[in-house]
Amino acid sequence: MTDFLSLSAEQTKLALPYKELIKSLRQAFISGCEAPLRHHHTITIDGQPDATLLLMPAWSSSKLGGIKLVNVNPGNADKGLAAVSASYLLFDVSTGRHLAMLDGGEITARRTVAASALAASYLAKSDAQTLFVVGGGRLGSNLPYVYREVRPIKKVIVWTRDEAKMNALVDQLNCDGFEATATVDIESGVRQSDIITCATLASKPIIKGEWLQAGQHLDLIGGFTPHMREADDEAIKRSSVFIDTDGAFSESGDIIDPMKNGIITSNGVKADLYDLCRGIHTGRQSDTEITYFKAVGTALEDLAAATLAYYKSI
Repeated sequence: MTDFLSLSAEQTKLALPYKELIKSLRQAFISGCEAPLRHHHTITIDGQPDATLLLMPAWSSSKLGGIKLVNVNPGNADKGLAAVSASYLLFDVSTGRHLAMLDGGEITARRTVAASALAASYLAKSDAQTLFVVGGGRLGSNLPYVYREVRPIKKVIVWTRDEAKMNALVDQLNCDGFEATATVDIESGVRQSDIITCATLASKPIIKGEWLQAGQHLDLIGGFTPHMREADDEAIKRSSVFIDTDGAFSESGDIIDPMKNGIITSNGVKADLYDLCRGIHTGRQSDTEITYFKAVGTALEDLAAATLAYYKSI
């Protein structure tokens, strides 16, 4: 019997190479699993923005299961601390035996951007070369590398609120073979890119639909509550809309608000990742179509990532 496995953040990261992780996520969406809607709790903290506690379980009836515990504290930015703290516990479904504890932060970051790239493999133009990254945190800094696995990304434009972080990310990207530049103008970045990917904690839209160009792919992965938004109603109005799971209908302000405003109905959403991965919907229909992908994350992705990391580590 294998001893209980404990993986550090670095060990978890090394066990989740993007090419293999994207493949594992695709297979997970084809196979499916039990993944109840996450437990979502708001924690009020005096003198700080509200924090969020997330509990995300998932299991396969014949294989492995797990649960992720996540604390999201936006106020940590002012303290120089990471906004997200997380751990993942993996177990054997048939016996209930606990198998491993993995770094939930790395699982979250890597599976989130990998799901974004998975969606882009269906929704972004096959020759997309310019990527605009809005937000330079843990997710934003990973996005160019994962997108390079599914599209021939050469040029990366970066916008963040923190100029020092923005310049550091640009320098790193240039060292890693990208043609990277920084911008202080979001509109300019949007207009000149094939793919726009947003990983922010914005509560009000920062992407305007009027800026979007024919053939672009807009990827929104930062918002995870009904009160968070990264794009305006016009962006949805001009786009073919896709989501990761139907959790977006109850958890994403970028879907909920446009539905309340009569911009779109649930039937107006073209497909989710289950449909795309199973071939029920083929994704992008033309080179001029604007595609819009909204993800809120699902425990299925966490389980797929944790399972991959576990089997690569034993």
